[in-house]
Amino acid sequence: MSGNRTLTNTPAEAASANPFLRWFMPAVPLARVAVFRVFIYVFIIIDVLTISGDVIAHGWTPEFYQPLWLARFLHIPAVSVLGAQILLALIIVFSLLAAAGIFQRISGWAVAITFGAWMFYTQGYGYVAHDHMALVIAAFVLPTIGTARFRDVGTASARAGWALRVVQIAVVLTYFYSVLMKWIASGNITHWANGAVIIWALMRRGAEWSKPFLEMPGLLIAAQWATLVFEFLSPVALFLKGKWLYGVVAFFCLFHLMTYIALGIHFLPTVICWAAFLPLEKLVPKRFAAPRALA
Repeated sequence: MSGNRTLTNTPAEAASANPFLRWFMPAVPLARVAVFRVFIYVFIIIDVLTISGDVIAHGWTPEFYQPLWLARFLHIPAVSVLGAQILLALIIVFSLLAAAGIFQRISGWAVAITFGAWMFYTQGYGYVAHDHMALVIAAFVLPTIGTARFRDVGTASARAGWALRVVQIAVVLTYFYSVLMKWIASGNITHWANGAVIIWALMRRGAEWSKPFLEMPGLLIAAQWATLVFEFLSPVALFLKGKWLYGVVAFFCLFHLMTYIALGIHFLPTVICWAAFLPLEKLVPKRFAAPRALA
């Protein structure tokens, strides 16, 4: 790939003189969005078939439906088995269209609506998985960008930058809010940090190789304090660039890999959204880039 590319803004988009707007709506290559879309929409298919694949089963027990507050506000009823099957089919079809860049706005909004409904149902039966927050937000902001193709490596868009920034904010708030909820639930954040959270997790679901750490409670408590620190500082990622930013992304991904290997907790819906921080346009082969994008 060429290392020298000249970015041009999309028509009707001028660079803002406001420093906050330049940060909140940075002009990024549309090709970055095109690649990110593939990641998100393909993962949504994987998610509804595996991670959140319990909605059809919920259709058999509508009496246990406990709608989230937004579902109550929207008066979304309990799902039936047939309704869940139709919803699943729509999500898969529209996600494939969106990933392929076909009718990008229409297919994107269709995914946002159907996947949003799927999330209401998978999390409306007593358990709310906060690891899906960034993924749901990504599904809703991507259709606002409009057309973005792999060949648009040299075309920058503030609208695309805004959408990716919103996803980035959702990613880091997933961790920051986690600290706040630990504080609220425990009443005192030091109680959580000095407690037996990791010990209990290892006893319940720890891999065999991780069991020796049960004999090192001091190390596990130190790990809990470290977890609080990096979750609290996660918003710093919004202001980093280059190698420092890539280092933070790699750190969080490695952290989740470690928790998956040790405890079977993957956090994949959030992990995939860390891609919003990366220059994904570099993954576009040179032959797909528009001639004007190449120096």
